[in-house]
Amino acid sequence: MNNYKIAPIVLIAAGLAGACGNKQQQQAAGPQAIPVTTDVVTEEIVAGMDAYPGSVVPLNETELRAEVSGYITGIFVADGATVSKGQKLYEIDRTRYEAAAEQAKASLAIAEANLDRITRDVDRYRKLAEQDAIARQTLDYAETDRDNAAAQVVSAKAALVTATTNLNRSTIVAPFNGTIGISQVRTGALVSAGTTLLNTISSTTPIAVDFAVNQRNIQQFVTLQKQGDIEKDSVITLTLAGGNVYSHPGRITVIDRAVDANTGTITVRATFANPDGLLRAGMNTNVRIRTTSETKQLVIPYRAVTEQLGQTSVYVLTDSGTVEQRGIQLGLKMADRAVVNSGLSIGEQVVTDGIINLRPGAKVQVTRPEEKK
Repeated sequence: MNNYKIAPIVLIAAGLAGACGNKQQQQAAGPQAIPVTTDVVTEEIVAGMDAYPGSVVPLNETELRAEVSGYITGIFVADGATVSKGQKLYEIDRTRYEAAAEQAKASLAIAEANLDRITRDVDRYRKLAEQDAIARQTLDYAETDRDNAAAQVVSAKAALVTATTNLNRSTIVAPFNGTIGISQVRTGALVSAGTTLLNTISSTTPIAVDFAVNQRNIQQFVTLQKQGDIEKDSVITLTLAGGNVYSHPGRITVIDRAVDANTGTITVRATFANPDGLLRAGMNTNVRIRTTSETKQLVIPYRAVTEQLGQTSVYVLTDSGTVEQRGIQLGLKMADRAVVNSGLSIGEQVVTDGIINLRPGAKVQVTRPEEKK
């Protein structure tokens, strides 16, 4: 019976010894190398598209406000309609302004008639004074009355201008060609001079897009502004929400006068034809600028780049067969490649596939793209 008890103990001990041996072999072998694919950092002249967030702004935009007080008696345009310069849009009750204008005309006529009468009297008194037929004082009084009458004519003319202006301002017309917004008042509403907003009108074509560029790129945009045939070459284009490319190319028309000291950027304005009204004020877009580098740039496949919390980095292969994570600064993006402004050197190898399994210092086994296939 003792022999039967010893056998299982021997087997268990042998099993434990084998397991420990395997574990020791695994520990001796070290961590398993992670298969990855790499690509070399190259240097070349690049051409691609720079993208800048932009906002659509009308070249002309103004708020239509009541310049005289009264009740709205007419609205002659539909909300959102296209209007022409001088087109009648709103009318404020004209009754009292028409009456004031007529009264001012009458007052001017009376003042002018009075001036005419006194002027004739002065002429007669002057002839009589020359003959010593009247006292000199009478002529002086007559001349004073004439000057007063002339001043009354000037005052009456000013009152007529004011009354006529108020009458004209009771009708609001479009100041330029454009699109009108949604009316802020309805017929019968009481409006106050200088305070009540009636509507807003903005031009639609051409229309502008404002975007901020780094101050180091000012010379590039000055050059673009001077190129007259830039629209024909589609150097400046727009990407709309959803990734759609706007069909009409643009051109640089304005570069702001100063750089923002806080951001180091300057505002640039590009204008685009907008015949269909697709671009609307306040719309967010991406302005795409086609560029070609003047000197050779470092280029890597874009799939080698990882982004986290606004920081970009790549895994670089070291001489010891491991990888290190290195922060980089990206430049121009070109389809599946990207320019590296800083962080890498020509000839270094960056990991392009197998990144998801990597950690800094991980040992890797490089697989050539053709081998992986």
